[in-house]
Amino acid sequence: MKKTKLPGENISLKTKKTEDPLIMNWINIQTNLMDSLRYLIEQEISQQGIRNLQAVVPVERNVLASVTSLLPRAGSGELSVFDQLMEDNEDTPSEEELEDELVEEDIEAWV
Repeated sequence: MKKTKLPGENISLKTKKTEDPLIMNWINIQTNLMDSLRYLIEQEISQQGIRNLQAVVPVERNVLASVTSLLPRAGSGELSVFDQLMEDNEDTPSEEELEDELVEEDIEAWV
């Protein structure tokens, strides 16, 4: 039987030798991988509850195939949908910028 994990204990993760490059790119751009994974787990729990994903996730899957078509093509002069989304996202203030703005407004309101 699998040992129950306790808070503060280590968990180990290993990527497949054939891991999709998009997954590796996502992993490599995270500044705090565990916190990013924790966020995804929180989203799964809030949407589906606590369950064993292996009971519902298909063994054979190609979810990222549709995303690959959104990625920029080498040598293409036009922006892909992916690039457009990324540009739109750059114009959106970050959560930290929004929090800073709210804090500054709150301070000004008290003065």
